[in-house]
Amino acid sequence: MAINLAVDLGAGLKLKNPVLTASGTFGYGTEFADFIDLNRLGGFIVKGTTLEPRQGNDSPRMVETPSGMINAVGLQNGGVDHFIEHKYPSLTQYTSEVIVNVSGASVADYAKVAEKLAPLDKIHAIEVNISCPNVKAGGMAFGTTCEGAAEVTAALRKAWPRHLMVKLSPNVTDIASIAGAVEQAGADSVSLINTLLAMSVDVERQRASISTVTGGLSGPAVRPVAVRMVWQVARRVSIPVVGLGGITCADDALQFIMAGATAVQIGTYNFVDPQVTVKTIDGLEDYCRRHGVDDINKLRGII
Repeated sequence: MAINLAVDLGAGLKLKNPVLTASGTFGYGTEFADFIDLNRLGGFIVKGTTLEPRQGNDSPRMVETPSGMINAVGLQNGGVDHFIEHKYPSLTQYTSEVIVNVSGASVADYAKVAEKLAPLDKIHAIEVNISCPNVKAGGMAFGTTCEGAAEVTAALRKAWPRHLMVKLSPNVTDIASIAGAVEQAGADSVSLINTLLAMSVDVERQRASISTVTGGLSGPAVRPVAVRMVWQVARRVSIPVVGLGGITCADDALQFIMAGATAVQIGTYNFVDPQVTVKTIDGLEDYCRRHGVDDINKLRGII
């Protein structure tokens, strides 16, 4: 039986299978070329890109926790111009979709990054990180209010001509309302969840485990929360939902798909097993074959 794993996220973004990588966990893709065939992926999302270069936070900025990790890397990257000149040329050889994660400290920053990326014809989509601090609002993240999330989305809708994916923060009381706000502002899809705000204490040194005190929790520990939020958002919006948070295998990915996700992203587990993405793709095909499902899309939202 032939199995169709292809999915359509709309606005011209079609994936050969529903498996993407999560920004910040896969570098620029080429770092994993020795471990997997990058052309097997539905796509990969490169690390967060900002208008200006960023050095990131001081070390230590990562700590392992039970079934997960906390990080506060601080969006370390060379800036959008560095990406265009030094990273983009090596990405044009792949048939998998390349998506750029965009971050900024102001609405104008987001828009300028998108405008610079727009001429790159290999980049068919951007993913907008709205968990960044809104400097005009005293450092509060754009994604914690419907108004802030919609403002960034609307600005990027004007600046970016192709698929616009918005990555939602889980550190809110009603993520479905924020998803609805970015849909109304022009998003083509939403991805969730970003990391959960967390903290770890080094009791021997009697200080916080990472330099910023708090950071983002990811890994299997957050998966039940992520699946719940995907289910809530998929019931609220009509645009496609991309699910992520603690995926380690095909069964984990299927939880998100059955809860309503069109595609998934694998993040933290890339550090554990660099081949987890292709193993998950194989696992999805095997599941469909065992259950007599000829199209992965038939499993979407069955819960």
